[in-house]
Amino acid sequence: MTKDDCYQLGHITKTHGVSGELVLFLDVDNAAEYADLESVLLEVKGELIPYFIESIAIVKGSRAIIAFEDVDTIEQAERLINCGAFLPLDELEPITDETRFYFHEIVGYQVVDAEAGELGTVQGVYAMNAQDLIMMDYHGKEVLIPINSDIVRTVDRANQKLNVALPNGLLEIYMEDNAKPGEGEQVNGDHDDTDED
Repeated sequence: MTKDDCYQLGHITKTHGVSGELVLFLDVDNAAEYADLESVLLEVKGELIPYFIESIAIVKGSRAIIAFEDVDTIEQAERLINCGAFLPLDELEPITDETRFYFHEIVGYQVVDAEAGELGTVQGVYAMNAQDLIMMDYHGKEVLIPINSDIVRTVDRANQKLNVALPNGLLEIYMEDNAKPGEGEQVNGDHDDTDED
């Protein structure tokens, strides 16, 4: 099974105690839905490896204390820190609400703005602590679109379109040429570009 067949559930953030337990950050809407997990796939050195769960306890909303079979020491647990945790896509409940979507499902969708029309395609989604962002390719530039209900309106699954209402000026920010002479860049040749330590 490859990552294309899976969705990312979260990632291991740190060890917990000295008996091999770990803290799993769950990047999901409702962590409680995963309280009965029996196994996960961990990405170890680029490969997805199945790990069977001895116990899992959801704590502090999006975090779980998890114990895996055959991970009994802190040394074994430390090797799993920062590993992504994945589950097969076929375990996901389908979403029928046009105002909600899984991040993975909109990759490749056409972004359609209410005023400007078709803009570009979704290249990926960044799940950030402060704000989740859609990465769109727009005329060869990467444009980041904040995910909230005012901006990202609906998803048209049948036509693979994401309907948005971008804030005024958002596209212009990304299309500006950042290397204009005079903005922190010397153009008269009086600078020393030798590379000395």
